[in-house]
Amino acid sequence: MSGTQNGRSPRSVALVGPYSSGKSTLFEALLEVAGSPVKRPADPRNRPMTTEIRIGHCNYLGDQWSVLDCPGSIEFSHQTCCALAMVDIAVVVCEPTPAKAATVAPLLKTLKDEGIPHIVFINKIDTLDGGLADTLASLQGYAACPLVLRQMPTFEGETVSGYVDLMSERAYHYRKGQASELMRVPDALRAEGEAALDRLVETLADHDDALLEKVLEDIKPTPEELYRDMHKDLLAGSVIEVLVGAAEHANGVRRLWKALRHDTPDPAETAERHQIVPGGAARAQVFKTVYAGHTGKLSYARIWAGTISDGVQLGGTRLGGIYRYLNGDLTKIPEAKQGDIVALGRLDGVPTGATLSPGGQPEPLAFPQASPPVYAMAVATTDRKDDVKLSGALHKLAEEDPSLFVTQEGETVLHGQGEMHLQTTVDHLARDYGLKLSTHKPAIAYKETIRKPVQEHGRLKRQTGGHGQFADVKIDVAPRARGEGFQFIDKIVGGSVPRNFIAAVGDAAEDATSKGPFGYRVVDVSVTLVDGGFHSVDSSDMAFKTATQIAMKEALAKADPVLLEPIDHVTISVPNDYTARAQRLLTGRRGQILGYAERPDWAGWDDVEALVPEAEMHDLIIELRSQTMGLGTFRKRFDHLAETRVVP
Repeated sequence: MSGTQNGRSPRSVALVGPYSSGKSTLFEALLEVAGSPVKRPADPRNRPMTTEIRIGHCNYLGDQWSVLDCPGSIEFSHQTCCALAMVDIAVVVCEPTPAKAATVAPLLKTLKDEGIPHIVFINKIDTLDGGLADTLASLQGYAACPLVLRQMPTFEGETVSGYVDLMSERAYHYRKGQASELMRVPDALRAEGEAALDRLVETLADHDDALLEKVLEDIKPTPEELYRDMHKDLLAGSVIEVLVGAAEHANGVRRLWKALRHDTPDPAETAERHQIVPGGAARAQVFKTVYAGHTGKLSYARIWAGTISDGVQLGGTRLGGIYRYLNGDLTKIPEAKQGDIVALGRLDGVPTGATLSPGGQPEPLAFPQASPPVYAMAVATTDRKDDVKLSGALHKLAEEDPSLFVTQEGETVLHGQGEMHLQTTVDHLARDYGLKLSTHKPAIAYKETIRKPVQEHGRLKRQTGGHGQFADVKIDVAPRARGEGFQFIDKIVGGSVPRNFIAAVGDAAEDATSKGPFGYRVVDVSVTLVDGGFHSVDSSDMAFKTATQIAMKEALAKADPVLLEPIDHVTISVPNDYTARAQRLLTGRRGQILGYAERPDWAGWDDVEALVPEAEMHDLIIELRSQTMGLGTFRKRFDHLAETRVVP
């Protein structure tokens, strides 16, 4: 299975689209039609959400394919971006509902920006209520180039029964689970079909002078000419081809396969798009890492150039197997060639995104960066003996999922793309690593400061037999401007505190700010040592530290302490239909709106900027997505500390 037929290199397609659009059903239908069926759920209505890339390999009419089913939820969108960076073409799967058109906007933007050829497949066409015009118009509002409808649905009563292929001017009747049956174009649709074909030709003619000349001379182009122009314009990013079908019944799936065979670029063309120079050593790029039980570590990779054989050295490690997914099972193969997407075994130490070449270190290829996290969850083991096990498991999960970040700041905190993303991580830890965890909201990094200057006296005099302990300090403690931090000033004159003890006083004063009257670190204070006393025998560094800590504790309590909370600068990005909602959401969380403007390079989107207390940020993304069809997101950065009367 490692070779290719008809001299064509293996090609790849990513299925992308919003959650519930039917990508996974289409994935299974494509593989089944190609003779490589995978196991389907018994009840498609209870299908679990796709949270990671699924890969299937098949052979369709002599061509080898890798088909990638990508997660639909925005919380797992980094995996989708990684998959898109590897494939030759993408199919955007959506529903025939105008109200849901906005959910594909981010995908269309990404595909356009990255120059990835793509086709739109309007799935669930059997649920179409009325015509397609409204859905196409809504989708067009988010597409950067014209949508070109290839097929026009036909009806029996109010039920979609088939389609007219506009280019070939042939009609087909759907048959559940089988190839569509050729039929005569219904008389009632001839005029409508001709008008739709005219619109298709006019759109293509905008990008082809020869075709435009035929249009102006009222000469009808041949289907072959239209196929050629569609292929050229799709690869140039000038148009987006639109097909229809119902994957659950395998309707339109063979037509989609034929479009993919004709319009998907060769892997060499994709490599050129990625500025990979032809020739030279073989080159592969890892886009996903999985720790797969008895198989060990698997690195999913695209072969960009040449041939890679099992057992070669990659990234300083001997390759331990090359695998394809055939009929849903891992199957070992001896080698992988340009265009292949395969699983590489046991490449320990090779991270996701790495560029590999046998026996060398090639120049790294670009790879998608994970979006900044928008949700956090603190986790702890229910049995402290599992702490080391948790640390090792999280290291592996962070390698598998670059959009997962782990911090240790007094507690273990997971940072990711949403509640579902992190809950999936916790479930993974329980299922695959046997870790029982408790979860809770992460602690807020409150601080304290003081609002008035005070003078305090600290004295230690202790006699316990032999050498005693003695130290006497007088300090002035005063507030500083926000952000100026801690300052220690020595104003001792006349040797009332010997020079060799002054550093101990400064260290103790700073240590005392680690916990103020409210239990949080104290910031932006100055401590001035103004006087003191000592004993030639009983004084020591430890004695002066203790006396200083006594003085500091009293001083901080008397200096009008106040709690400070971190304030974040937040930029919410939403379709402009939801801008007012975003503003209300922010003000309801004690946010101070700074303004809003059009989001750069995002037609129909706004950025709303505000200053928001970090204590109000925890579940912001959950509410924001619930009010914006899952489209809203935000970026944040720490801005300043501000006094608060909110009790943590």
